[in-house]
Amino acid sequence: MNTVFMVLLLLTASFLILIILVQRGKGGGLAGAFGGMGGQSAFGAKAGDLFTKITIGVASLWIVLCLCCVAFLSPEDRFGSDATSDANKATQGTPADQPASDKPVTTPPPEKSGS
Repeated sequence: MNTVFMVLLLLTASFLILIILVQRGKGGGLAGAFGGMGGQSAFGAKAGDLFTKITIGVASLWIVLCLCCVAFLSPEDRFGSDATSDANKATQGTPADQPASDKPVTTPPPEKSGS
């Protein structure tokens, strides 16, 4: 399932990049630069409206796919196996929570300074 989401996100993002590059903006955009057509679009007079609608749809699809990835993928798939192993280590307890051993704690005698 992880692979399916990643492939869909990659294809959607690539298409979104291409559709944005083809759009005509205030300066004529990349579509006008290909044919040197000045203010006309290579895709017709109403192409701005069509490309705007397509861009909104593809961007919405990309956002929904991102939300689905966050909602449906397990934490291990999202963050890698290190995140779950760190969480498991944290729940096992700290050394203060573990019982003390039977060995007495010995401290070395203080050193005498030779004056």
